[in-house]
Amino acid sequence: MGIREEVHYEGGPHIGDLITNILIGLTVVGLPLTAGAIVRALWLRFRITDRRISVIGGWMGRDRSDVIYSEIVKIAKVPRGIGLWGDMVLTLRDGSRLELRSLPKFREIYDYIEERVKAKNPNFVTTKK
Repeated sequence: MGIREEVHYEGGPHIGDLITNILIGLTVVGLPLTAGAIVRALWLRFRITDRRISVIGGWMGRDRSDVIYSEIVKIAKVPRGIGLWGDMVLTLRDGSRLELRSLPKFREIYDYIEERVKAKNPNFVTTKK
């Protein structure tokens, strides 16, 4: 019997990312961005719990990354779509990075992740000003 995890957020990327990139795709130059947004909309899924962050993505949703909060040393966020969604990059203790692209409610999720990282990792330095 495993330990239950409380799910804070579970779902895919923000729908605004797909809509914006489809509109950009009406130009030939924007077609690669549209293709990327469609792939994200179909197969990218986030699961953020009180114990870990899981990202399922890649072609046909075959790649999975799980990160526990004690491994995170830095968090950076960038608003997109006039602030309705955003991207987040988690830098891990070993120097690798995990990107969370087109994340809905990214400010709320950032605060949730930051709170857990501070509790698990005393060396974490916030990037807020």
